[in-house]
Parts: sequence; C-alpha cells; structure tokens
Amino acid sequence: MTSFIDRLWDEDIIPTLSDYILIPNKSPLFDPEWQAHGHMEKAVSLFEGWAKAKLAKVAGAKVEVIRPEGRTPLILIEIPGTAPGNVLLYGHLDKQPEMKGWSDGMGPWTPVLKDGKLYGRGGADDGYAMFAALSAILALHESGSPHARCVITIESGEESGSPDLAYYIDALSDQLGAIDLVVCLDSGCGNYEQLWLTTSLRGIAAGVLNIRVLTEGVHSGDASGIVPGAFRILRQLLSRIEDEASGAMKGADFFVDIPADRLAQAKAAAATLGTAVYDRLPFAGSTKPMAATHEDMILNRTWRPQLSVIGMDGYPAIQGAGNVLLPYASAKLSLRLPPTLDADKAIAALKKVLEENPPYDAVVEFDAERGQGGWNAPTLTPWLEKSLAKASSTHFGKPAAFMGEGGSIPFMGLLGEKFPGTQFVVTGVLGPNSNAHGPNEFLHIGAAKKVSASIADILADHAKK
Repeated sequence: MTSFIDRLWDEDIIPTLSDYILIPNKSPLFDPEWQAHGHMEKAVSLFEGWAKAKLAKVAGAKVEVIRPEGRTPLILIEIPGTAPGNVLLYGHLDKQPEMKGWSDGMGPWTPVLKDGKLYGRGGADDGYAMFAALSAILALHESGSPHARCVITIESGEESGSPDLAYYIDALSDQLGAIDLVVCLDSGCGNYEQLWLTTSLRGIAAGVLNIRVLTEGVHSGDASGIVPGAFRILRQLLSRIEDEASGAMKGADFFVDIPADRLAQAKAAAATLGTAVYDRLPFAGSTKPMAATHEDMILNRTWRPQLSVIGMDGYPAIQGAGNVLLPYASAKLSLRLPPTLDADKAIAALKKVLEENPPYDAVVEFDAERGQGGWNAPTLTPWLEKSLAKASSTHFGKPAAFMGEGGSIPFMGLLGEKFPGTQFVVTGVLGPNSNAHGPNEFLHIGAAKKVSASIADILADHAKK
C-alpha cells in the first residue's frame, strides 16, 4: 500500500495539486463575486474530474457535485464498503486570500516544487485532503483489504466559517448515514516526524469595534488636548479584556477549567517538541515568545482565550497622513475561545464589556459576528488508540502524538452534535513553517504521503474492529 500511495502522489497527485494552486479560488468571504469569477467552479471541476477518473473501476462508487442555488458547492463521493460501518472523510478546497511577503519566485497562485515541498496557496490548507483520502481508499482496493463504506465531503466555504455546512449535513442526512468514524484532514501537526491527532479546536468570537469622537477630521494642532483621540479610547477598551503587559485575557466569561487529560497531553507534547513549539514561527529579529514555558505556550494556543487585532480602519497610509485628528477608529477583533466555551455567550459578554460606560462618552459600538463554537474530541476507543499507535510507528517510525489546535474547524462541532457516539481522527499536514493563510504556504509532500498511508491503515483496522 505504501509504494502504491507514493507512486500515486508522485505521478498524479502532485501535478494535479499544482494545477489547483494556479486557481485563485478564494473563499466567498474574500471574493463575494466568486460565482461570477468562476474560480471556485474551476477548482471543483478539477477535483471532480480527478476523482471520477480514479474511481472509474471501483464498483458502485459515485462522485457528484451538489450546487443548491445561493450556496457554495459540495463534492460528495460515496464508495461502497466491504465491511460493516460508515466512515466520513472531510476536507475543503476554498482558499485564503493572497497575503503579501512571498519569497522571490513564489506566489499564492504559483506552484513551486522545492526541497520536497509544494509551495502555493491551498496545497496544504486544504487541497491535499481529497487526494489523501482517495489515495488511502484506492490503496486498500489495490491490496484487497476490506473497508467500511466511505463518504468523502469536500466543501467550498470552510475559510468563510462553513456557512452552508449545517444545511448540507441536514439535507444529506440519509446519504451520510449513521457515521461511526470521522476522518478530518484539515488540521495541524507539531512536526513532520509523527502522526499527530488533534484533540481539541478552539472557538472564535469576532467583530468590529468602532469608536467615533468627531463627525469629521480636524487639525490636530487645534483639537489635540481637547478632543480625546479615538485610538487612545480603542487602547483603553482593549485593556478591559486583555492585559497589555502579559497578553493574558481578563474576565471569567472567557475561560473554562482545562480537563486533566488535556493538561497531561499538553505536557507530553511540550516534552516532545521542546523549542519547536515556537521555532516553527517566523519571529522577527530578537522577538521572544510571550509565555515562559513550552507547556504554557501550548495551553495558550489550545485551551486559553487569546485576542488578536486582525484589521484596522480609519487611518490613512503613512505617506498620505496629514496633521489631522481623526474622527474615528475601527478594529477587527478575533478572540479565540477555549474549546468547550459557549461562543454565543462569549460574544454577548464581549459586547457588553466593550460598550458599557465608554471613555469620555464617546460613540462606541461593537458589531459582533455570530460566535463559532470549538470542539473537544471524545475519548478514544481501544481499537482506535491502538490503530493510531501502529500507523504512526509503521509509517513515521515514531509513536503517535496528541495536541489541541488553536484554529477552528466548524464541521467538527456540527458532527459532534449530530453523531455523539462517533470516533474522530482529526489530523493534517500544517506543521512547522507551513504557514497556512500566510506567505510561502507549503505542503510537506513526505508527510502527506505518510498521513495517506496512516489513514489507509486506520480504515483497515476499522473494518476489523
């Protein structure tokens, strides 16, 4: 199976992923005219054609694209099983926007193969997922190994918060069936030397904080000292929810008690990774991490709330900045939430603390988006725990590792609610320096092949349980 997967990746998957990287199929949040532009449809057609060609000789296999009016398309692949059970495998094909800072000769829509890595937007997040899932299943067919019925879903709106996913889960309930194993290939890994299982995902509370102090800009020499600066008020309001010295969040509404098993896993992951916990990030100059221990760094990015200001408005570019006291300031806030925290309650608490008793009675409004909940994986059953250990040892030569991730995958929370008894294998190839969402995103090809082979082994073990 391993040699089959390696050959399929080298001869077929890498060229197809390179064609996919060429397509600027940004998620609808970043390309509201995505239907008119046609990039998403081009990517969907590329994936659909590849899947149909590879499954042409698999009896009973079906590949269809579902395109309800006004919704993003979904690729649905059904492969009959030769063993009991029902497995759902998940990925997405929409992409984040371009981002500046790509190295010379590289770019978001330019596939570059270098040092065992495929550079370009979307290869690792998450274009590879369908190919990894299908290569695993095709390898089982090649070797004559039984597997349960497999359903692969590839959505087109994950980077926009998966707005259509709940609709699809309900609409396709009969086709999906009673899922007893979910394999999600849209997560991260602490290194490329082990199979990493994601044990939790954070939620998110986001919105735009607007502060207005004037109806129009005025000469700063005339107004400063009389009119409070909008930026200073913004800074005061942010200090209500975050300690600017330590970066720690304030307020009990944004915290949960971290489960004992997740604390133990964070400690073990810290021991495994060491300085790789932060070495993986492109720190500028002598910038240092904000936590003292590796364990605290892991817990900060997996089980503790953290605030990021991800956008600003109201300020001209430096080159065009005059001596004007500006009338307003707006900041896009992204608050990552602990996995088990109620996101809607967190949004309400955030809005309340930011808007109440505004400094100088300035006009303050927090335009909140809908909260997005996190996810905490159920306890592994003995067969799956054993299978993960064996797959990692076989294909990576090291034991499996476990760690929460700081990002969000809405699909996991939705599935956890719909199929409460389901087992989850959430893994991925977003490891050190892979830089999803940023410049120089790459897919580590060696790790992708090993993840594919590991999934094949897990599906084979699932058939025997």
